Amino acid sequence: RERFLEIIKKQTYRLNGIIEDLLTLSRVEQGRDLERSKMDRVSVSNLIRSAIELCTPLAEGRSITIQYQSHPPYEVLANSSLLEQAILNLIDNAVKYSEENSSVIVSCHQTDDFVEILVRDQGSGIEERHLPRLFERFYRVDKGRSRQMGGTGLGLAIVKHIAQAHGGRATVTSIVGEGSTFSIHLPIEH
Repeated sequence: RERFLEIIKKQTYRLNGIIEDLLTLSRVEQGRDLERSKMDRVSVSNLIRSAIELCTPLAEGRSITIQYQSHPPYEVLANSSLLEQAILNLIDNAVKYSEENSSVIVSCHQTDDFVEILVRDQGSGIEERHLPRLFERFYRVDKGRSRQMGGTGLGLAIVKHIAQAHGGRATVTSIVGEGSTFSIHLPIEH
């Protein structure tokens, strides 16, 4: 009986996660909370540090270190909670898909008129044929492993839509056997 209650509890958490992700995705797609009046100048470094703090327990449980290569404190005009959610999704995925006893490296730098947030993992990498579809809703490279890791299949779609809603984009590069680098490019307001 306790085993069934535990299964019900886990499935309830999983369904709650899916519902929350669907609501976030819907909100972003409709542009809610993204009017300029609801945006502030936010420190990208502070959002990264906050997301790292939230992912640290999961990382420690897998003997993964999260390294942040900090740079000058860049600011962007953004909805801070949505942008933090996008950064959190990337770091969380990197921790989940990295090999145990490895590192996730987060960095931020400026290129032209954009701030680029990069999250590099030391996972198994992703075959090139999958890269164009990674930011689609419910797309999974390895369905069995994704379910085991507890993902909803919406995290990267949320990242893409949040980046686009802020006038930016989300990208990925990957080398099989070495890992992947996901990035968010956001315009700098002058």
